[in-house]
Amino acid sequence: MQIILKAMADETRLKILNLLLANNYCVGALAKNLDISEAAVSQHLKVLREAGLLSGQKKGYYMHYSVNRNVLRDLADKINKLADIECKACLLGQGECFEAVKNSKGYYFNAQNADDEVK
Repeated sequence: MQIILKAMADETRLKILNLLLANNYCVGALAKNLDISEAAVSQHLKVLREAGLLSGQKKGYYMHYSVNRNVLRDLADKINKLADIECKACLLGQGECFEAVKNSKGYYFNAQNADDEVK
């Protein structure tokens, strides 16, 4: 998921995805639509392909690209699952926050920090 989100985080790549969701395009047509060089489009397409977001079909001399909608649907499902996680009330007053943070995978508690910063 991280690779896909990183690929989509760039504004130009997001524009490319939006164009390709409506039509299949070759590099030259994308470059004209976006008013950038074909080399720049090719670099963006490479990132999107490596993330699994695009596939290409050779038509004569040109490669026409389309969006792998299943990858987008899978990403949307994962994001929806994240949004559905129930948020529990903080138990700081009961002393449970410290233990929960200390024991959480991927986090550590810096007790030397005067602010008791969670990183």
